[in-house]
Amino acid sequence: MKFKYCILIAITGLFAACSGNQKPVDMTPATKQSTSKYQFGTVTEKALSSSARLPGQLVPFNEVNLFPKVNGFVKQLFVDRGSIVKKGQLLVVLEAPEMESQLQAANSRYLQARENAEASKEKYSRLKEAAKEPGSVSPLELDNASAKMKADQAMAQSENSNVDAVRTMQGYLRIYAPFDGMIVQRNVSPGALVAPGKTTDQPMLIIQDINKMRLTVAIPEDYVDKVDLTQPVTFTFNAMPGQVQTAKISRSANALGSMQQEAIEIDVLNKNGQLKPGMYAEVNIPMLSGAKSLLVPNNSIIRSTEHEYVIAVRDGKAVLVNIKEGLAGTDSTEVFGDLKVADKILVHASDEIKEGDEIK
Repeated sequence: MKFKYCILIAITGLFAACSGNQKPVDMTPATKQSTSKYQFGTVTEKALSSSARLPGQLVPFNEVNLFPKVNGFVKQLFVDRGSIVKKGQLLVVLEAPEMESQLQAANSRYLQARENAEASKEKYSRLKEAAKEPGSVSPLELDNASAKMKADQAMAQSENSNVDAVRTMQGYLRIYAPFDGMIVQRNVSPGALVAPGKTTDQPMLIIQDINKMRLTVAIPEDYVDKVDLTQPVTFTFNAMPGQVQTAKISRSANALGSMQQEAIEIDVLNKNGQLKPGMYAEVNIPMLSGAKSLLVPNNSIIRSTEHEYVIAVRDGKAVLVNIKEGLAGTDSTEVFGDLKVADKILVHASDEIKEGDEIK
């Protein structure tokens, strides 16, 4: 009985609550007022002075692949990899036994030709002396003797030149250092047969001048007319981080290579021998844009595999403008394209925005 009474009281209270004037409380959080989801920037115009950070590589100031001039065997080898050599120092001695025989044969032919020339000269002198007596020697005989003397003299000179040529070839059996440097590669040993080769063949020795080196940098086509040749450049070698060096640009190619880049060179002294050919460096090239340039915020440029572009806002719609980047500053980048000063562009845009989309 008590149980039924409790149920009745609960039902009565429920109906009383529902029939009251109180309304349910809305627990949903209030929504904020909607704002634009786009950020905007503007195109500005000014002279951009900056620098470009480009990779560079050390190469020897001079480098020569040493090939033999004549066929022969390596008789003596006075240097090895890592040897420091001086200009004119004897490096290799070759031997070619057949060349000695050629020299003896050439010398014998020269001696014979010289004797013939002296005999012809003596005969001509006698005939000329005898011709002083009228009727003793005919003019034709005297002319023939003169021609024979001249021909024999010419033959003697020719044979003498052959002797000199063979001796010159013998001189090629001794190979000397063309400049001060270091032997960085040795590809032969005593007893090896060597022969004149092409640049694609393996040389006997490779010598490099590493006292002074060339730091070569490839300047992209967009920058070639903006390099300031009067300002010093700074560079840091990857193998020696933190050691910033300064030098001036020594020379430039003044022409674009196959990769549409211009090569410049910076002479670097290697006083303590720490620098090695092939080392890479980061080079800070000073550049100056002489004319005023259009600048856009760095974060407004969209880069894809096909092109680079910015999104301009014109009449409330998105316009995709293809650009070409120039010099880059800390917060702005020089661009070339169908833009003008004060154009409104999107910042932090993405490639999801398409041509003609409404921008509010």
